Amino acid sequence: MKKCRSQLPRLRTCLIAASILTTSYASSHAQQGGDLPPPAVGVIELKAHPIPVMSELPGRIAATRTSEVRARVSGILQERVFEQGSLVQKNDVLYRIDPRLFRVRLASAEASLQKAKAIQANAAQQLQRQTTLRDRNVSTGIEFDTATVNLAQADADVALQEATVEEARINLEYTEVKAPITGIIGAALVTEGTLVTADGTSNLALIQQIDPVYADFTQSAQDLLALKRGVAEGKLDSPAPGEAHVELVFDGGDVYPVPGKLLFSNANVDPNTGQVTLRAEFPNTSGDLLPGMYVRVRIQQAMQQNGITVPQRSIVRTADGKPQVFVIGTDGTAQARDIALGAATGSEWIVTSGLKHGESVVVDGVQKVQPGGKVAAEPWTADKRDPAPAPATK
Repeated sequence: MKKCRSQLPRLRTCLIAASILTTSYASSHAQQGGDLPPPAVGVIELKAHPIPVMSELPGRIAATRTSEVRARVSGILQERVFEQGSLVQKNDVLYRIDPRLFRVRLASAEASLQKAKAIQANAAQQLQRQTTLRDRNVSTGIEFDTATVNLAQADADVALQEATVEEARINLEYTEVKAPITGIIGAALVTEGTLVTADGTSNLALIQQIDPVYADFTQSAQDLLALKRGVAEGKLDSPAPGEAHVELVFDGGDVYPVPGKLLFSNANVDPNTGQVTLRAEFPNTSGDLLPGMYVRVRIQQAMQQNGITVPQRSIVRTADGKPQVFVIGTDGTAQARDIALGAATGSEWIVTSGLKHGESVVVDGVQKVQPGGKVAAEPWTADKRDPAPAPATK
C-alpha cells in the first residue's frame, strides 16, 4: 500500500505532460491546416460572340417527284421490259401492250383518209368546172353553189379523217408504256397476260425521283413565334433567304455529309398537333436517302448576337437540379451563381441569363471548390477538357 502511494505523484506528472503534448500537437495541426494553399482550378474568361440558334426537329424523307405508271389504252399486257428497283430514264419503255388491234385501227383510219381525199379532189374539180361554166354564162348559180358546198364538206371530211389517223397513231404508240419521269421504279404491280385498261384505276408501277430528295419536318408554332418575336425585338438576327444552314442527323447520331437548303414553311398550322411543316432539299447522288426514312433535321433558324456559352463540364447542379457555375470574384474567391441554360451547341451550353461578358468561370476542378472559398485560378484550355460530367452540388 505504501509503495502505491509513493508512485501517485509520478503518475500525475506523466499525465499532465501527456496532456500538454497532445494540446500542443492539436494546436500545431490546426495551425498547419489553416495554412493549406487554395486549390488550383482552371478558369475561362467569358467572351460574348455570335451564336447560331439551332433547332433539331423530327422529319421524314420524301421523293421530289412521284409518278404512277398507268396504261393509256386498254389491252393485254404482252411484256415487262424494266428491271424492278432499277433507275429508269424518262421515256424508257416499261411495258408493251398487244399492238395488233391498234395497227388495224390505224390502217382503217388511213384508208378512210384516202377515200376522203379522193372525194375532196373530185369536189375540187367539180367546183372548177362550175366556175368555168359560170364565167361563160352556161351554168346556173345553183349548180355553182352546190359545188362550193360539196368541196367545203369534202375538206371537213379530210380534216376529220386526218384527226382519226393521228388518234389511231397515238393509241398505237401508247401500246408501249413509257416512263413519265426519271427515277427509281419499284415493284411490277401487274404481270404479263393481264388485261389493263385506260380508265385510270390500274396502277402498273411507281416511279420516284430521289435525287435530290425532300426532308419534310415539323416544328411547334409557338417556337416559330418565339423566334420571330426575338427577331422583331432585335435579340436575334434572321438568316438571309437561302443561307440557313440545314443538316440531316440519322438515328445513330451520324450527320449526312452534304448540307441542304430550306425551301419553305407552310403558312398554316395543323389544328390537331399545333405544328408547322417545313421542307428542305438535299442532294442524294449516292442514293442513301430513301423515301419514308425517319431523320432529324438540324437547322439554323436565327443568329444570337453577343451570346454567352460555357463548357458543359463547368455546370454543377443543385439538389433540385438547377444549374450553377462558380464565378471567380475580384478577391479570388469562388461564388456559386444560378444560371439559365438554353440549347446545347457542341460541347457547350448557351447561357440565357446569369452571366455576362468578362466574368471568369471555373471549368476544371469544380469538385475542389467550396462556395466562398479562395482558389488559385489558372487559364483553362480546351485540350484539358474532361468528357466526364461534373458532380452535382448541394
